[in-house]
Amino acid sequence: MKVLFATAEAWPLAKTGGLGDVAFGLTRALAELGCDVRLLMPAYPGAAEQLEGAVRRRQVPWADGDVALIEGRLPGTDVGVWLLDDPPLFARVGGPYATAGGEAWPDNHRRFLRLSQVAAALAAGEVLDWRADVLHGNDWQTALAPVFLRGRGERPATVFGIHNLAYRGLFPAESYARLGLPAELWHPEGLEFFGQLAFIKGSLVFADALVTVSPTYAREIQTPAFGWGLEGLLYHRRDRLFGIVNGIDTDTWDPRSDRHLAARYSAPDDRARAANRRAVAQAVGLDAGDGPVLGFVGRLVEQKGVDLILDALPRLLAAGARLVCLGAGDHRLEVALRAAAQQHPGRVGVVIGYDEALAHQIEAGSDLFLMPSRFEPCGLNQLYSLRYGTPPVVYPTGGLADTVVDVDAHPQGGTGFHLAASDGAALAAAVERALAHWQDRAAWHAIQARGMAGAYSWEASAQAYRDLYREVVAERG
Repeated sequence: MKVLFATAEAWPLAKTGGLGDVAFGLTRALAELGCDVRLLMPAYPGAAEQLEGAVRRRQVPWADGDVALIEGRLPGTDVGVWLLDDPPLFARVGGPYATAGGEAWPDNHRRFLRLSQVAAALAAGEVLDWRADVLHGNDWQTALAPVFLRGRGERPATVFGIHNLAYRGLFPAESYARLGLPAELWHPEGLEFFGQLAFIKGSLVFADALVTVSPTYAREIQTPAFGWGLEGLLYHRRDRLFGIVNGIDTDTWDPRSDRHLAARYSAPDDRARAANRRAVAQAVGLDAGDGPVLGFVGRLVEQKGVDLILDALPRLLAAGARLVCLGAGDHRLEVALRAAAQQHPGRVGVVIGYDEALAHQIEAGSDLFLMPSRFEPCGLNQLYSLRYGTPPVVYPTGGLADTVVDVDAHPQGGTGFHLAASDGAALAAAVERALAHWQDRAAWHAIQARGMAGAYSWEASAQAYRDLYREVVAERG
């Protein structure tokens, strides 16, 4: 099975969020199952230096001038990589999608049109002596690829991964003609979306199969509450819409061998937990003590429920807890968290930005992990938390509903705690309920042990993707 995995990011070459982790973990697992997987990604600054193997550069003729592909191997895997080297579009100081100041690159429509075009041509065997059986695109940045393959008798099967429907790739209508997209597709059943161009519709309309990152999210996005205006189209294509829960890198995220931890452990261990709790407290300026630590790691945006944590904070502190937060995002939320840390010195620790080592330390050093997301396609941090014996407190949406079992609803199988509603009072109540269990150490160890015993690797997910690939290839004949 030859698979071209087209993505805008892949760890460790470039990463802004969960897609980068998925691109690494899923492609590695597919290669381990015997698939011939090639990953296509833009050549952002520094990406080529991360490649392993025999790295070489190939010039590719293109209609408006040559581009190049930098060929190598994804570190630590058998996954081949092609980096699309188009310096005017991708060799920029800043992030993959935005400037260093956080503003979206004004030509993102041109940048990711090029990525979609090259993905389609590569998959079809028009660029190199290699042709894919399946083109697997991901999120809006590669969603136009099936548009360029439509109508062909001989073409790869197309699968499209929806990692977060909130990001649809919306651009003004006038950009449509400038990009040279087919005039006959400018209508609501094509690429037009309430007077705008929506890149994501290229795959929602034309891909052979749509897959999102949890079964619950696959159902949710067919409703107005989660569909972002695309729920009708997704409901129309519901027989081609599948949900497969993400895995995690269980080598990197393993409390038995994690080099970032003050104390490693393989089972519930109060002494190891205490050592890691002290290390986190010291790192972020929390008071010393044995009282519970509540952890949060993630983007500081409304989706993640950061405002709910702030609303619940008085009750959380009154319950004797301390709070540590790591993340960056909405300036308003960053300011509010910093203010909370100043108002409650030693009780609230906030680090703005991202620190990989500290993220691992928070997972192992917290007693509860807060994840009150208003919506969460899959989520990875709750999986890290379960593996590290840190019961998550979640709003049961998307992948959180599929992976975290409420302790009080299922006393013999519970692994975490569900909010009854998406508000600060419900978060505080769920934490208070969790801390009542935390006081009973034997019962708490049983909750931790159930979470740590779960299977979170990419193996099962990769097998499900391989089965889906086989199905769509068979349907193509």
